[in-house]
Amino acid sequence: MRLAIFHDYMETIGGAERLVLTLARHFDADLITTSYDPELPARAGFGDVNVISLGTLHPGPPFKQIDASWKFSRARFPGYAKYILSGNWAHYSARRHHPNLYYCHTPTRMFYDQRDAVQARLPLGRRLFASTWTTVHGTWDRRAVRSCDRIVVNSENVKARVRRYYHREADVIHPPVESSRFRFDGLGDAWLSVNRLYPEKRIELQLEIFRRLPRERLTIVGGFSKGDRAERYVASLNPTENVTMAGEMPEATLRDLYARCRGVISTAVDEDFGMTPVEAMASGKCVLATDEGGHRETIVDGKTGFLLPPTADAFASRIASLDDAGLQSMRDACIDRARQFDVAIFLAKMETALGT
Repeated sequence: MRLAIFHDYMETIGGAERLVLTLARHFDADLITTSYDPELPARAGFGDVNVISLGTLHPGPPFKQIDASWKFSRARFPGYAKYILSGNWAHYSARRHHPNLYYCHTPTRMFYDQRDAVQARLPLGRRLFASTWTTVHGTWDRRAVRSCDRIVVNSENVKARVRRYYHREADVIHPPVESSRFRFDGLGDAWLSVNRLYPEKRIELQLEIFRRLPRERLTIVGGFSKGDRAERYVASLNPTENVTMAGEMPEATLRDLYARCRGVISTAVDEDFGMTPVEAMASGKCVLATDEGGHRETIVDGKTGFLLPPTADAFASRIASLDDAGLQSMRDACIDRARQFDVAIFLAKMETALGT
């Protein structure tokens, strides 16, 4: 069965990129995207995947998002047996590509649940423009979803958003983690944070936590797409000497960091699902995460990590209370929990959903 996968961008490595690359390899599918960095698949360990680029996008929001929506809406790729759509803009291709399955990581949050928060960060003169754009583009978004034959989501959290904003039902298939590729190499002297560098990830909260813990160390791994709203946010961050901003890195290097870190920090706002906690648990590491969203579906509080209020005091206090023995004692429970989200389970469920 010849399969095509549409995905928003291929500029930075995140959970969504790993998911579509995993699908493309498993189904020997063509991956169709925009703003393609040709080195990204190899960096993520998927150098054998065939990628077709629809071209670069206009830099900067909202023109980048409008451009992506337009390119996918104009795309023509006949001859495939089925289509998978992934992301916030790729589903604009749904009208011309059937039968399709939309793997929805989340309804576009700046149009819906985070609309007010995003606009509040803008200068007053830009808020009216942003409000107009999100209203109009949000209408296009809901219209595009009507052409999606079936919706699959990554968590119960996102399933509730799809029901609320799209008035559609969806099936939950958790994202894949190759749990067997992760390992435990002891407890190092640095904590680890792995996330895209966006305001919704609360990187500033992580910096504040470690300002209060000058004897602890934190390594932050992750990047952002050039030309979007993250650039100004990243420039505003002021890491202390005990925090290292490591940027993006190859998968093998990241797994080494997971294997040797003390534990993992995740502070996202109402995380859609969150693959980082599962990767951390696959490495036998405790996860300290905000008590919100997808974190509640993956972390077993008190056994594989701790769900905490989004305050620097709560995180700093918990970190200070954890010694080597306590962290080591969670190892087996973490690994067992991560296996419940293994890539083999994901692929079997996707095969069933696609009818292969």
